[in-house]
Amino acid sequence: MNYKELIREVPDFPIAGVLFRDVSPLLQNAEAFSQMALDFEKIIDIKNVDLFVGIESRGFIFAALMAAKFNKGFLPLRKAGKLPQPVLAESYDLEYGQATLEIAPAAKKQRVVVCDDVLATGGTLKASVSLCERAGYEVVDLMVLINLTFLNKMTHKNQPVKSLIQY
Repeated sequence: MNYKELIREVPDFPIAGVLFRDVSPLLQNAEAFSQMALDFEKIIDIKNVDLFVGIESRGFIFAALMAAKFNKGFLPLRKAGKLPQPVLAESYDLEYGQATLEIAPAAKKQRVVVCDDVLATGGTLKASVSLCERAGYEVVDLMVLINLTFLNKMTHKNQPVKSLIQY
């Protein structure tokens, strides 16, 4: 399936000079949305995963899709102030600002795949991996719908970040 055909490009959003990749049309296409889980399964070692971690907010979509489809757990990685205590937090720089993510500490060691919609410069994903590991989770893989490879060369465990779409 050619997912790129279902991605809307929005110039100068959220700020001038940024080309935003709107995945809404793709998500509204039932066939494409269902096929994404099957295509991610081909590149993720599902049997080695306990939980899919979704980065707020669009990462929730992909992590929840994978968790439901493959009978795994879902763990939200939330923006600051959205989870009850106790939480661990990590602040990081974005391409156009700063943000803080929070997560509940692991009750037991679990293997996780961190999921998001777009990998740009890698700040959010790197902070997410660090936060998950500090919280006691074992990050076994990273999964994004879109990897903007011209902006990053990010790897995890000496492997490229798993993605279905590359620009």
